[in-house]
Amino acid sequence: MKGTGMAAEIIDGKAFAAEVRERVAEQVAALKAGPGIVPGLAVVLVGEDPASQVYVKNKGIQTVAAGMASFEHKLDAATPEAEILALVARLNADPSVHGILVQLPLPDHVDSAKVINAIDPAKDVDGFHISNVGLLGTGQKALVPCTPLGCLMMLRDHHGSLAGLEAVVVGRSNIVGKPMAQLLLGDSCTVTLAHSRTRDLAAVCRRADILVAAVGRPEMILGDWVKPGATVIDVGINRVPHPEDPSKTRLVGDCHFDSCAAVAGAITPVPGGVGPMTIACLLANTLTACCRANGLPEPAGLTA
Repeated sequence: MKGTGMAAEIIDGKAFAAEVRERVAEQVAALKAGPGIVPGLAVVLVGEDPASQVYVKNKGIQTVAAGMASFEHKLDAATPEAEILALVARLNADPSVHGILVQLPLPDHVDSAKVINAIDPAKDVDGFHISNVGLLGTGQKALVPCTPLGCLMMLRDHHGSLAGLEAVVVGRSNIVGKPMAQLLLGDSCTVTLAHSRTRDLAAVCRRADILVAAVGRPEMILGDWVKPGATVIDVGINRVPHPEDPSKTRLVGDCHFDSCAAVAGAITPVPGGVGPMTIACLLANTLTACCRANGLPEPAGLTA
């Protein structure tokens, strides 16, 4: 759809995520009707972080809506690390659980890397286990982090083939930036991974046919950083004071939306762009993990 007064097509992540969830639900129904398998997702939440609680609740609702089994484990913030590791070990051994997600951040007394790397890599639906990171980095079959996978799905849907396109990823986090660059390489893009120390970042961004902003700085990327006609994927979710009422906040991305949308060929909005794809891809990864565990063909169009 075209935005009023802007050149760019708006990539509707909310609608695309709904399509992905529908495709997942159809394939889950086929698994139940055929081999009688129910994909199961276990989520572990430690502590009372309000944002994490909302996120976990939404994951549970969408897991059940897709026809999957949802297992929620809510632990007190003071739960010892050994107890969390013991729970992960039980979930690893449970054949009804195909995906395990430990909600981050964990309390300060818990070693997050140790907990993440205790998850069976075949059940690591967040794609954070060091084995999955290594498999992705070497172009092998892996479970891939949900947000970059969602970005890749939207780019493939918009462009068809990505081969030969110049892609610039701004941000080098392990959760988005690095895996996003690997996925784009896997689809034969020419990839630059840029960051806050990149010399003349604006000039680097202007080369991009695909510009992925994942730097965590509100409205950092401006319209004159964007190559005319480029596709802009804005991963940023930043809460800033509302210009008309400083007592309220609003969500903005890492791109200055209006100026970027005036130049880009297509752009994801914030909110309603990349965000909804994250949980949709979590469900897709759980389905993929279930199919692999049972020696069944992987779900079409839902993997990297």
